[in-house]
Amino acid sequence: MNTQEIQSVKQRFGIIGNAPALNYAINVAMQVAATDLTVLITGESGSGKESFSKIIHSLSARKHGQFIAINCGAIPEGTIDSELFGHEKGSFTGAVDSRKGYFETTNGGTIFLDEIGEMPLGTQARLLRVLENGEFIRVGSSKTQKTDVRVVAATNVNLMDAVEKGKFREDLYYRLNTVPIYVPPLRERGTDIELLFRKFTTDFAERYRIKPLQLTEGAKQVLMNFPFPGNIRQLKNIAEQISILESEQNKPIEADTLLKYLPQSQQPNRALALFPQANGSTNSDNFSEREILYKVLFDMRRDVNDLKKLVRDVLGSDQDNRQILNNHKDLFDSIAPDSDNRSGGDANVTRFLPAINGSARSETPPPPSETYGSHPPVQIFDDVDSDINDVTVEDVTHETEDDESLSLERQEKEMILKALRRNNNKRKYAAQALGISERTLYRKIKQYEIDEE
Repeated sequence: MNTQEIQSVKQRFGIIGNAPALNYAINVAMQVAATDLTVLITGESGSGKESFSKIIHSLSARKHGQFIAINCGAIPEGTIDSELFGHEKGSFTGAVDSRKGYFETTNGGTIFLDEIGEMPLGTQARLLRVLENGEFIRVGSSKTQKTDVRVVAATNVNLMDAVEKGKFREDLYYRLNTVPIYVPPLRERGTDIELLFRKFTTDFAERYRIKPLQLTEGAKQVLMNFPFPGNIRQLKNIAEQISILESEQNKPIEADTLLKYLPQSQQPNRALALFPQANGSTNSDNFSEREILYKVLFDMRRDVNDLKKLVRDVLGSDQDNRQILNNHKDLFDSIAPDSDNRSGGDANVTRFLPAINGSARSETPPPPSETYGSHPPVQIFDDVDSDINDVTVEDVTHETEDDESLSLERQEKEMILKALRRNNNKRKYAAQALGISERTLYRKIKQYEIDEE
């Protein structure tokens, strides 16, 4: 492919930039488009991977067929098989009619599977069969059906690491990775950053009929040196924000002005507080969500215990109020001894968290599933004491296990809201900060009816 053909593709699909790595990726996409080979597009979130899937489909013999882009991380685990492969009537609760899946409706076209690393293992096995034999079975059916669909997959995670951790099938990885295409992050594209910024500000100015912004040389250097972890999406958001808030300036934007719109911290995971291990390190891989839940539950129990003791001491000092203590004797008899109070809190938490020195995980008591269900626990940010608020109880005499459950759910919702605010409502970075998958965060947002606007 010559340079002229690459430039033609860029103009057709609205791709801005001249970085060598970008041109190489476009060249590979153009060459593989004429085949039916499976393609795996890798790159960071927001780097423009979907544009390459459209290039491949539009330049292929399937260009007149249907093209469907599917975000595997946004589909709940319980319904993704039905979405992709269809289901029969009565195959599960709510299946009132038979339904065709995407692999059936897109026969002769192309399916783009974004965030393929979030796909459940069971669905991965079904996808592998489609890739190898062109066969699939609807959920609740025993009849094998054929399909002729080209699969283009994309991921922003290291699939080989996922394979080693048992979260992704090795055979599927090699089947998808027939032709790999790497989309470079924005920070590796040099002067493309300035070109894209100029494009976004110009488009915004034309749309709202304002004067396009200009940058000084110092501001351009600041822009070029910024890492842009959100890549093109983040650059576009910043460009539009500056355009509307600095539109009244009649001079180019200075470096100091630009810096006000650039986030100071670009490490979302630094907000996550990690519990010290037995050897003093803080490797988050050694703590599961269940173990962090134990810490939260223990802190809540300790706070409620302190409140009960306070009420008992206050009521016990007055003869007239002692009858109240007698009427609720079972409640105050449940007060734990001093060893369970704050002075011994760390020691008690250690009993629940398996040590790194080889203690068996079987010693960890099971979580109270009857109270908290199967929902993932909350995570802890920054400083544990400052971000986990004490439990507030208006009437301690009516405190029950259900009240503690509601308090935990309120704290979980607050943690999710705080993570979303800190990361500008970007689910990916909020999920990383919480230490959970983006699919899990999506379910929790739906559960608590959180408005992300």
